[in-house]
Amino acid sequence: MWSNCWRSWSTRFRRPKKGNEWHFGLKAHVGVDSQSKVIDSVVVTPANTADCKVLGQLLHGKESRVYGDQAYKSQTEVIRSRAPKAKDFTNRQCKWKHMINEAIKAKNRTKSRIRSRVEHSIGVIKRVFGFKKVRYRGLAKNGNRLFVTAALANIFLVRYTLLGAVHPQ
Repeated sequence: MWSNCWRSWSTRFRRPKKGNEWHFGLKAHVGVDSQSKVIDSVVVTPANTADCKVLGQLLHGKESRVYGDQAYKSQTEVIRSRAPKAKDFTNRQCKWKHMINEAIKAKNRTKSRIRSRVEHSIGVIKRVFGFKKVRYRGLAKNGNRLFVTAALANIFLVRYTLLGAVHPQ
């Protein structure tokens, strides 16, 4: 049973000029299997690209459930076309003006518990392998660095399963 969660985070890559300095930023969109925490898809875009534009590239078609934050809430047709057997479990809007729908808020909290497993994979990329800032100019060079880091993070996440060793206490 595949369930796919995704999360995107951004670092500076786009080329805006602030004062007399240029800043660079990129956005990494990561698809993760929520049970094994293994990264199965990575898409790199400039920082000004909306999260919902790359959803089709994150899905591989074998998902049974798809989790995401509110940035992906209107993407049911994309999910249905790329993964026909998947159910849409993206968070919904629970606030309208000054009213809060408590039922939707409780459902979103339950969905967010599963989505939080994705954060562990991203934390490995950021903390263990040091991918906090971009090092190069250009999307291609930083993208290649991110792809290699994601592959190393997968090995790091399943290292005890691969070795058949017991977890250290």
